[in-house]
Amino acid sequence: MTGVESPEYVPGHGLLRGRTAVITAAAGAGIGGATARRFLEEGARVLISDAHTRRLKEHEAELGREFPGAVTAVPCDVTDETQVTALFDTALREHGRLDVVVNNAGLGGTSHLVDMTDEQWTRVLDVTLNGTFRCTRAALRRMRESGGVIVNNASVLGWRAQAGQAHYAAAKAGVMALTRCAALEAAEYGVRVNAVAPSLAMHPHLAKVTSPELLAELTAREAFGRYAEPWEVANAIVFLASGYSSYLTGEVVSVSGQHP
Repeated sequence: MTGVESPEYVPGHGLLRGRTAVITAAAGAGIGGATARRFLEEGARVLISDAHTRRLKEHEAELGREFPGAVTAVPCDVTDETQVTALFDTALREHGRLDVVVNNAGLGGTSHLVDMTDEQWTRVLDVTLNGTFRCTRAALRRMRESGGVIVNNASVLGWRAQAGQAHYAAAKAGVMALTRCAALEAAEYGVRVNAVAPSLAMHPHLAKVTSPELLAELTAREAFGRYAEPWEVANAIVFLASGYSSYLTGEVVSVSGQHP
């Protein structure tokens, strides 16, 4: 299949002007970092978070030069409830409100079940599923008086199988189920909860931990014959965070052609 070229970058249109957002796992060049930039371009004030403090501070400085006064960094390990509580308390203390939360933190890895250790299974589930649960719970506790939007990052692996990905696929399927259940409970607070399910969004870390052969195979499955740019996934997150999706809740939006 001949790949279709990536589209031109879409400029901001003020879709999130005046909103305050918390984005987890936003220190790098992946979906979280791209989402932080897109939110800033759309007029939001953004609190970025990550467990990697050095990279987080570097990204804060980079974004701060382009969007002075609009970005704050708070280190947070989503497997630690104390740190999660501090993250959301800081958002309210710094900005006085919380409008959008993007739960992007996740952990992958490749291991066949016969070789997978309890530690590998538990670590992936604790970051990817339990971390999303902790942050969703913290967000709802603070949004139930004022409303808001939560967007979770799932994956097409929550729907389809891939060898070596049982822990990650189980975690992402759990994120999808958590999204649907949380949406029903949050509706009475005026809070919408949705998720995106990307397939293959290329960034340096993924290229580092995935063999060229597997990347070529995964790319060939894509309808356009290419991987997604992280900002293309971020665009879908912006849509779900904005007023354009005001009647969507409990939905998992596939950012690919791979919905089953």
